[in-house]
Amino acid sequence: MKRFLISHVFGALLISMAHAATNFDLAAKATNELGVNLHRQLATGDGNLCISPYSIDSALAMTFAGADGETRSEMARVLHFPNDGVVPASFSALQDSLEQMSTKTAELVKESKKFGGPSEPITLNIANHLFAQKGYHFREVYLSLVKQNFGGAFEPLDFIADPAAATQRINKWVADQTRDRIRDLIPGGALDKTTRLVLANALYLKAPWASEFSQSATQPEPFFVRGAGPVDVPMMRKTDKNFGYARREGFTVVSLPYAGNELQFVVLLPDDIDGLRGLESKLSGDILAGCAKLQKRDIDLHLPKFKLEPPTITLAKQFEALGMKTAFDQPKGSANFDKIAPRTPNDYLYISQIFHKTFIAVDEKGTEAAAATAIAMMAATGLRSPPPPPIEVKVDRPFIYAIQHVPSGACLFLGRVTDPR
Repeated sequence: MKRFLISHVFGALLISMAHAATNFDLAAKATNELGVNLHRQLATGDGNLCISPYSIDSALAMTFAGADGETRSEMARVLHFPNDGVVPASFSALQDSLEQMSTKTAELVKESKKFGGPSEPITLNIANHLFAQKGYHFREVYLSLVKQNFGGAFEPLDFIADPAAATQRINKWVADQTRDRIRDLIPGGALDKTTRLVLANALYLKAPWASEFSQSATQPEPFFVRGAGPVDVPMMRKTDKNFGYARREGFTVVSLPYAGNELQFVVLLPDDIDGLRGLESKLSGDILAGCAKLQKRDIDLHLPKFKLEPPTITLAKQFEALGMKTAFDQPKGSANFDKIAPRTPNDYLYISQIFHKTFIAVDEKGTEAAAATAIAMMAATGLRSPPPPPIEVKVDRPFIYAIQHVPSGACLFLGRVTDPR
């Protein structure tokens, strides 16, 4: 009898896991596709870049849930969403899977400490919030949907009476949720008395490597900054049999597991010192998804330490260029977010701006990263052979990186390093 109960529970677990996988596939694929599109839009110069496709897409998925008509159709095309009601549930499943990963590593750490493994679990905080004009006629159905699928709490503020105080409150919430890594997400004066709703997503991650780099092995080594002359930078070094590896046409992919092996740091390294542009031109959602399934190889890896703290970026122009125009009320009068609040000719919501800010630091112990996105809405009015020797991979030139959730393939962070100093 006991055996039957165990197998029945295990079978139910497998079924529920398979169901979850089906659910988060949509959100994961859309996140990566949007990430690639935005990376192309933003990687125009020769500087470093860090975005969180997951944070941006989560905030926009909340917004999409309230869109209707042509605005909804345009958003679906740009965000790679189906134009139906399954999007919130898929993002809910992905968030659940990410949060379960964090919980699992806490249990693993208790065991691994006995064998000298990671001493800290993955710390992951995902938070969604709606800051809304008090007294405005938001639809209860929409507020319930966001609360249920995104955990987005509703907080009334008074943008009309004091937009500066409202901005301060939103920025404080973001700072609190990201352990103070993201401050002043929304610049002063960006919100005004016509603001009716700010949809915010905050993401904080602190992840130790499954096996740390030795600090004594970090030495100055040359890095071809911006694909030009070599400059000595602190280069970490480690040989490990658990790194993922693949050779592709024109580039190499290496993945480094974090504690628990459900999260990984991915490096896409062009063959040529000045090959970053060529690699970015061929980057795709499918290439990113494939990075979650790399074969494990014995790698001698040289990886630069780096820390990026870019300022707030605004994304309205990028999304308009991708074809999401009516959401920004282009042409005037075309925005349709009737599912958030009743739309009238003289009083309707539209997206005024999308604010995004990130932080990432990679060192011998692991990675700390944070992101926040705020969407402001205004009213207009076989046989074993001997193991091969370790493959040496020197990350000594500009490269693309991602922090990837392995079960779904979704990239929480995506960017490029052209100068790790």
